[in-house]
Amino acid sequence: MTRQKIALAIDIGGTKLAAALVAETGEVLARHQVPTDHALPAERLLQSALEATRVLESELGFDVCGVGCGGPMSSGGSLVSPLNIAAWRDFPLLESLQETLQVPVAIDNDAKALALGEAWFGAGRRFNNFMAMVVSTGVGGGLFVDGELLDGNDGNAGHIGHVVVEPAGAKCACGARGCLEAEASGLAIERRTGKSPAEADLDERTRAGRMVGRAVASAVNLLDLEHVLVGGSVALGFGQVFLEAANREMAALCRLDYSMGRKISGVGLGEDAPLVGAAAVGFKGLGIDPRSL
Repeated sequence: MTRQKIALAIDIGGTKLAAALVAETGEVLARHQVPTDHALPAERLLQSALEATRVLESELGFDVCGVGCGGPMSSGGSLVSPLNIAAWRDFPLLESLQETLQVPVAIDNDAKALALGEAWFGAGRRFNNFMAMVVSTGVGGGLFVDGELLDGNDGNAGHIGHVVVEPAGAKCACGARGCLEAEASGLAIERRTGKSPAEADLDERTRAGRMVGRAVASAVNLLDLEHVLVGGSVALGFGQVFLEAANREMAALCRLDYSMGRKISGVGLGEDAPLVGAAAVGFKGLGIDPRSL
């Protein structure tokens, strides 16, 4: 029997750098993570990310590396500039990983990776038109439209974190004011309250859900989406209070016949979603579609 392909999945975030070995069935076989050290220069930060993978190398071999990284980025992830990692501006992530790992490498925006993983292995399998989003250190999204992952001109489609939800709101890392990321991300909550998002009170959790629902309603009205899935440490950590507030805001703002009644729910893959999504990016790069297996 042919051995299953295995992907080395790397999820690069503003809080942690995580890696896993993932089978083409979506099963996570092994994992490791290290904190994101923002004091490190660009190359040392890359080495820190690779440290999370070296723990896994003795476990099993891997056929491809798939990476989910915050954006924006150039098409294919050849140059990445995640807003929450200041050391990486036009950083050549694809070339650096290919030289080090000696296997095919595929990179996409972390939230697009999440959407791909949900479409292949999670709750997104039920929908042809949906958005998957992450509300964590930052906020991002990925879109499936007519059954296909939407890329956009430079591969950055779905950046819902930069939909403006408070026109006179907080200054965002992108330079605008009132973006969803500046109002509801983990970093935004910490700046506003002076506390970790894990310590946020009921009002703050409700407010974050309301801001997300406001942005999502615009996307649903614009793109005629069937459903929205949300993951990430803030969304999953805030739980039902967050989801109920988001859905109330959706109900108030989705008033067209085709958008009325649309909902937001948690991702099907839970905390594994970012790593399974990164693996899906790698499998897609090899031309593998697990739905056909």
